[in-house]
Amino acid sequence: METQKFMGRNMLVDRLAAQVGSKDTAIAILKKRGQMNDAGALTTAGQKRNDMTAEERAKDRASTASGKHGAPKPAKAFIYNPKTNTAKLKKG
Repeated sequence: METQKFMGRNMLVDRLAAQVGSKDTAIAILKKRGQMNDAGALTTAGQKRNDMTAEERAKDRASTASGKHGAPKPAKAFIYNPKTNTAKLKKG
């Protein structure tokens, strides 16, 4: 997967661009999410995501999704799969 080289901090735009195939598309997505302003600068929310690694963002997504029907589980309750860029709840 091309995105495997964009796993660290401060790689949000590059990783998303690799995932969607275009930097312009990645910027449009970030603007729609409110993570980038019209001038192309990251917003506070965007910078917070950019400061995370791919693993931290995946665990954050999983934690948020786990709370849709109650309190979210803490991010440390998840294990990360770098091949799929996803996190799932630890067993036990």
